[in-house]
Amino acid sequence: MTVKKWTAADVTEKMLNKENLFILDVRNVSDFEDWKIEGENFDYLNVPYFELLDGVEEIKSKLPSDREILVVCAKEGSSMLVADMLDEEGIETAYLSGGMKSWSEHLHQTKVYEDEKIKVYQFVRVGKGCLSYMVVSDDEALIVDPARFVDQYMEAAKAEGAKITHIVDSHLHADHISGGKELADATGGSYYLMKSEGAVFDFNPFEDHEKIVFKDIELEVLAVKTPGHTPGSVSFFVNKKLLFSGDTIFVSGLGRPDLGNKVREWANDLYNTVYTKVSGIADDVIVLPSHYADFDTELNEDGYIGDTLGNIRTRNEKMFTASREAFLDDVEKSASSVKPPNFEEIIMINRGVQDADRARKQELEIGPNRCAVHHTD
Repeated sequence: MTVKKWTAADVTEKMLNKENLFILDVRNVSDFEDWKIEGENFDYLNVPYFELLDGVEEIKSKLPSDREILVVCAKEGSSMLVADMLDEEGIETAYLSGGMKSWSEHLHQTKVYEDEKIKVYQFVRVGKGCLSYMVVSDDEALIVDPARFVDQYMEAAKAEGAKITHIVDSHLHADHISGGKELADATGGSYYLMKSEGAVFDFNPFEDHEKIVFKDIELEVLAVKTPGHTPGSVSFFVNKKLLFSGDTIFVSGLGRPDLGNKVREWANDLYNTVYTKVSGIADDVIVLPSHYADFDTELNEDGYIGDTLGNIRTRNEKMFTASREAFLDDVEKSASSVKPPNFEEIIMINRGVQDADRARKQELEIGPNRCAVHHTD
């Protein structure tokens, strides 16, 4: 037999197809418990690599004979060695190319929406729970909340025969490094962000741009508009049909407002957002957030993460009907949850105050998304 090498894209397809997969994760227990590859029909065995240095005899009985087995580690090397040992024992095995680092960086592109004026694509960062978007009209493209993998957006735009002319960030992200500024530099596109987020480089402040209009795209900036997750959070209402909600509204919850250590003050802003600005938006508007909490439950039947605002209101009825005091109390309780790893350094990089090379950026972003609160059970 020959050990197979699977890419993050291969594993993503198995997630999407709800295939059965058995994952042997050879990272340390604490790393596995904090963050792992998740799929509806995936099962797991976590045995740290150092426990397998003398061989895999003791775990053979714990491995299935009727399912595909994938060995996973942090970077790749340990999983390759374990996969080879299993192969020598006659157990057909694959390993994840690039390890969990490659899983963290993979973007899965899927079409969200199309009419006579625009096409919209969602980029799902499956290992982080992050979502970004490309809106194409004629030969121009708008990118919403880009990750740092700017080449992928440029390739996607090129495939559509479009040039990236506008890039927007809904807020200063805390869990991942934005590709907004780098993408603008690479394409010559205009980059927009709220001035109140404190970025020190050149950009177009949303305070001066309540609308962005080009080709058949009209992007309304719902700002100051939709604060809560951060003081400068905004949402984007495109052609009165699509609400790119940033980290303000998720399919099953709201953005957490505690990262600035002003939880009750920012939760009050979030309450005002939900009960004033969002309340006036029609039920049939499609909400496209910048994060998700659970891939399997939030992925809809059309193959993307998002839903109509009406369905979100129904699913999160308590969130949309609570009194101000009850809302603030619930959000304050949730603020005790674990914050995104390294979020302070990530914010400094996104603000332009600090720099980091690719290796450091990889290291900072390793781990799950923790930007949501108020998710339903």
